[in-house]
Amino acid sequence: MISRLIVNQMVKYMRSLNRTFAALADPTRRRILAHLARGDKRVTHLARPYDMSLPAVSKHLRVLEKAGLLRRRRYGRVHEMQLHAKPLKQAAEWVEGYRKFWEGSLDRLADYLEKTNKVPERTTKTKTRQERQQT
Repeated sequence: MISRLIVNQMVKYMRSLNRTFAALADPTRRRILAHLARGDKRVTHLARPYDMSLPAVSKHLRVLEKAGLLRRRRYGRVHEMQLHAKPLKQAAEWVEGYRKFWEGSLDRLADYLEKTNKVPERTTKTKTRQERQQT
């Protein structure tokens, strides 16, 4: 029973994560989120910078809403959008887990190469383990 509950929670978490990444895949939606990070905005205000119809912008907003990234408030005929950052935090945590994995893998590779005396020359973009730990 407990394992079934855990599996159900994981499925819900992965669906949420998939919707978040799908919503973030579009540059227009990322720009909309950037505008909302500065404060709540009306739909008509969000639509102004884009060379598209209001219904097209509304479709983008619905995708962001379904991903849980936006909250909509209605004041009569006026719709105001508010950023909801919890799904972004979950996505960042998921990415962070993989970053740690890859850094660990690269550190093990560096150790192996040092032991076998085949250390390739570092590029300017690559940081050593010591440099990463200092930041």
